[in-house]
Amino acid sequence: MTSSPPGQRGLVRLLNTADGRALCLAGAVDAEAVLAFQRRYGREPVRVDVIDAGSVTALSGAALELVRDHLDVAALGGRDVALRRSEVFGRLLADT
Repeated sequence: MTSSPPGQRGLVRLLNTADGRALCLAGAVDAEAVLAFQRRYGREPVRVDVIDAGSVTALSGAALELVRDHLDVAALGGRDVALRRSEVFGRLLADT
């Protein structure tokens, strides 16, 4: 896990896209960004078709857990979720 560089905030959002519902993560996603997401959308994972982490520069443990929870829910439902990864995100996902 990496920490957020000073002055660089990350974000987590749900977006409706042409590829379906997307969980989008960008920048240095810390626990505060995850908490803001959970306040807005709730704590339970939602159905997503895509996880877009192509512009993630850092990911906290809470952010990694959020992604894993969404992937686990999709797997339990027999659904594949497309992953768009940044280099950082790919490394962190592979390490767990």
